[in-house]
Amino acid sequence: MAGKGCSSRTCRACLRRRGIKATIPERVDRLAGRARRREWPCRSDTAVYLRRNIVERCFHRLKRWRGIATRHDKHPARRQAAITLAGTLVRLDK
Repeated sequence: MAGKGCSSRTCRACLRRRGIKATIPERVDRLAGRARRREWPCRSDTAVYLRRNIVERCFHRLKRWRGIATRHDKHPARRQAAITLAGTLVRLDK
């Protein structure tokens, strides 16, 4: 899964060579070019892409915590504890 910025032919070809099914929506200009060349648009699973959006929003909420966003804690156990605490508080905030 990736954002629209990664919808280039090169990126898709690389994924295809590796046997990875891409879930990348196409940009409007790429869709117009495909229509002009009478090509089929690439498929994008909307349900899967919406789940990606949920994860992206979660990362955004976690990065509101300065210590997590700047990787202030270098010790893995303390960093994991900070992420767990922030995740719990973000979840309770809903």
